Amino acid sequence: MFGNTKAPEETKKNLSPASSTPSNGLNTLVKGSIMEGTLKCESDLRVDGTIKGKLTCKAKLIIGPTGTIEGEVSCQNAVIEGNFSGTLRVFELLNIRETAAIDGDVFTAKLIVQSGSKFNVACKMGPEGISNNGAANTNKPSDTKNTQQNATAAAGKA
Repeated sequence: MFGNTKAPEETKKNLSPASSTPSNGLNTLVKGSIMEGTLKCESDLRVDGTIKGKLTCKAKLIIGPTGTIEGEVSCQNAVIEGNFSGTLRVFELLNIRETAAIDGDVFTAKLIVQSGSKFNVACKMGPEGISNNGAANTNKPSDTKNTQQNATAAAGKA
């Protein structure tokens, strides 16, 4: 009645190492932790501590209210509530929350800046601003002054 009706071979197929690895895992650097150097991750990353160095994240990066990153970051999507200083490349959507403080250079396809945030950057927006390898596209001149004004105006209307 409660026995396993699957054949042993079928059970082994379902327990492969690939199926036991979480595909939507969440990495976390907790408050009080400091990481220096190069970090690469395949899944989402939440930072409530401090990272100094280079970060490559193939998924979503979340910098929590107590989080700080100083350095070079490349990620698919980002939500920033804490502090960032350096070069930030976001291939899809960058969401700057009202508690965020951003300084440096930003390259992103789409941008949301909430009212109250500190957004002191040179910003290049649109798909042409980021090449496929994550480097800034330098073939076209950037108009960062207009982008900063537009982001500030959008933040004031939010």
